[in-house]
Amino acid sequence: MSSTVVQRADERRHLDYGWLTARHSFPFAGNFDHAAYAHGLLLVNNDDIIEADSGFDTHQHRDTEIVTWVLSGSLVHQDSAGHSGVIHRGLAQRMSAGSGILHSERNDRWRADGTRVTEPVHLVQMWIPPDESGVTPSYQELDINSELDGGGLITLASGMPAHRDHSAISLHNKHAALHVARLETGGSVFLPDAPYVHGFVASGTVDVEGVGLLGAGDSLRLKDTGGHLVQGIDDAEILVWEMHASAN
Repeated sequence: MSSTVVQRADERRHLDYGWLTARHSFPFAGNFDHAAYAHGLLLVNNDDIIEADSGFDTHQHRDTEIVTWVLSGSLVHQDSAGHSGVIHRGLAQRMSAGSGILHSERNDRWRADGTRVTEPVHLVQMWIPPDESGVTPSYQELDINSELDGGGLITLASGMPAHRDHSAISLHNKHAALHVARLETGGSVFLPDAPYVHGFVASGTVDVEGVGLLGAGDSLRLKDTGGHLVQGIDDAEILVWEMHASAN
């Protein structure tokens, strides 16, 4: 049965720790089964703002595909497999936790060039399950700023065979792909026609065919609804998961 669910930005769980302002599209904090609350394969969609000289200290993950997308500022990643990187706007990162990995994510006080950081980093972090457990942990990043400037729906990360030849980050799940679009005022894209689609408005305002206006922080959960036209009411950025299986 088809369904359309809109979650407004102010309906998300909001947590303010001083150093971190977090807004969760799905239940996140606590010890529970994320899959029970998933939409399709999407387990987590966290909208976080981390203040300077703050962040998530070393912690462990296992059997999770974690994609991080920065909206402003930059985030420093380090992990126990020897991977490190500075993630900025337009550069996505995927960490496959696989058999187990320790990592930290921080908005450091100092950059490598000696510049002192005072601004927060604003990011969206998304989790999906792998379709094979216990893989070797891995890390990948990709800058797609130039592709996004074209205004279309760009495949950022995918495990789907249809995207095997695309220049996208790989995911260890053959049923999922993440697309991103930066829309200028009046620009438009079509959402994928898939059993499960999750659209998140990272910035700006869009008009979704058959749904209406969505603003920054709003999200859309579609199930078997077919494709929808999305038009930018002003300059906007959207994150779209295309999923052909469900975690629950």
